[in-house]
Amino acid sequence: MAGPMLDVRTLKGFRDQLPPEMGPRRAMLQAIEAVFRRHGFAPIDTPALEYAEILTGKYGEEGDKLLYQFEDNGGRKVAMRYDLTVPLARFVAQHQALLPSPFRRYHIGPVWRADKPQRGRFREFVQCDADLCGHNSALADAEVLVVGLEVLQALQVDGARIHVNHRGVLTALIAAAGVDPAAAPVAIRAIDKLDKIGPDGVVAELERTLACSPATAREVLSVFAEASDLASLEAVLVRAGVDAEVRAASVGRLRAVFELVAAAGHGDRLFFDASIARGLDYYTGIIYETRLTDPKVAAIGAVMSGGRYDDLIGSFGKTQVPAVGISLGLDRLQAALRELGLCGDGRFGADAFVVAIDEADAVAAMALATDLRRAGVSAELSTRGGKIGKQLESGDKRGCRVALLVGGNERARGEVAIKDLASGGQQVVSLSQAAETVAGLLRV
Repeated sequence: MAGPMLDVRTLKGFRDQLPPEMGPRRAMLQAIEAVFRRHGFAPIDTPALEYAEILTGKYGEEGDKLLYQFEDNGGRKVAMRYDLTVPLARFVAQHQALLPSPFRRYHIGPVWRADKPQRGRFREFVQCDADLCGHNSALADAEVLVVGLEVLQALQVDGARIHVNHRGVLTALIAAAGVDPAAAPVAIRAIDKLDKIGPDGVVAELERTLACSPATAREVLSVFAEASDLASLEAVLVRAGVDAEVRAASVGRLRAVFELVAAAGHGDRLFFDASIARGLDYYTGIIYETRLTDPKVAAIGAVMSGGRYDDLIGSFGKTQVPAVGISLGLDRLQAALRELGLCGDGRFGADAFVVAIDEADAVAAMALATDLRRAGVSAELSTRGGKIGKQLESGDKRGCRVALLVGGNERARGEVAIKDLASGGQQVVSLSQAAETVAGLLRV
């Protein structure tokens, strides 16, 4: 007896990926990985599950609330990874004796957050991270930023700007506004919401979390607005009495990074932005967010972010290891590019579509498809049979570029008909020349 009909659906915030979406997605991943490797970053992987104690307390109160946590069948408290950075810190602390210094790693994998799903934001999504562990230098900061910018370049994302700040700048500006430095992390988390809830929302958040007056909250925002570039930032900090050593460590580091990124040819994509806060607690130095400039997708938010986290790895071991990284949100960027019409046509078939005209031609069609594949041409063998026109239509819809028709008089003569599915043009060549002919057509 059949059971009740299932309500077939996916969890909210989770998605199935259909072939038309996966084709452009795989192309993006290949381009991203190629840039990471070109800069000398090595691949690693870490488990989806960690002991809960590894992840909790690293992201701040709000981040901890978004962790998927549960007790497994062995009674262990575990959590699904929230990002790829904290697992990296655990990885480096655990395997430090086996790793070179500096250690350049990249990691591409899914992460999970019990967040509120919205446009471009999902509960399961893929991050593409590149991190440099072992050196605290402007050159290390700049190298990671250049990697991120060259990823965008490889993906042909022209309308993007990286907004850069420094945690030392944030702390100094908050102190300049009269806020107790001990409360800086709370204020930073409020300022991090500026692009989401606006100035009035941030003022209300500061009043609530700092228990301060509206005047003090507005003074915090006004100080940030006054520091519109590195020159005005320096003036604000001097006027607030911030000592030269602190200014050199923050503003001086930013100037050096900007100069190095410009030397790599990407200076026009980097902008100082005092309001960039990055709400995660583990950041210690330079921080950044990448935003798309097209107003159609501005609401999607940051598509690539990161910063320096010099204390995180040391929290898992006896040795402090400075580190800096950048993380691209694949799902959010792909959603934005799809809306802008920059994400490919969604075709997913092989380059060549091999059709047996009759049942008796099946063996020859299989042999030809095998020859094409051995020659490096992706080939799909039509298995549906039936009318040739319907089969060709199927291959065209799947994105195949050419069709090879095996059978009839051509097969008797040791030949095959090759049809360009885009132009409709057709030619007949010998079977021995088929792979070379198809390869030539694909190069055009």
